[in-house]
Amino acid sequence: MPAKYLALFRGVNVGGSNKLPMKELAVIFTASGCRDVQTYIQSGNVVFNAPAKIAAQASVTIARKVRDRFGFEVPIVMRTAEEVGAVLSANPFLAQGAAENTLHVSFLADLPAPSNVQQLDPNRSVGDMFVVVGREIYMQLPNGMARTKLTSQYFDSRLKTVGTVRNWRTVQQLCILMRAAP
Repeated sequence: MPAKYLALFRGVNVGGSNKLPMKELAVIFTASGCRDVQTYIQSGNVVFNAPAKIAAQASVTIARKVRDRFGFEVPIVMRTAEEVGAVLSANPFLAQGAAENTLHVSFLADLPAPSNVQQLDPNRSVGDMFVVVGREIYMQLPNGMARTKLTSQYFDSRLKTVGTVRNWRTVQQLCILMRAAP
């Protein structure tokens, strides 16, 4: 029985580099055995249905096909529909009354080691806050993403994994899309 999944691409269609047309990306997913493929905005968000066996290999299979077709490597982070729903309910900054337009989530490919999480500097970016919960980093960035020192590169290097960031509105829309998808 197919289940719903979300593939989050890192660093596509940003600043004119790593151009990846969403229409062509949807074709790659379909050719890889995925069904009901839908993309959301140009930053590489793909909702799809697939049997568990296909989904388990999707990040490797799709990354290889993107490399072969477009000539660049791209990290892909996967989540199930249930995991995306849990992200919505687990944001610690919402309970504190944070403005939603200041919230972001970094989706990590792997669960970071607790010792690596403990070594993160809570004062790295004055005014910004973050909390690591499982494979997500919840961030409140009152000065915006462009001004923070809480970058993907910072977290990747310390947590020994790769992550990709989405703003809170995008996370909400992806959750809605996953519920509405066939």
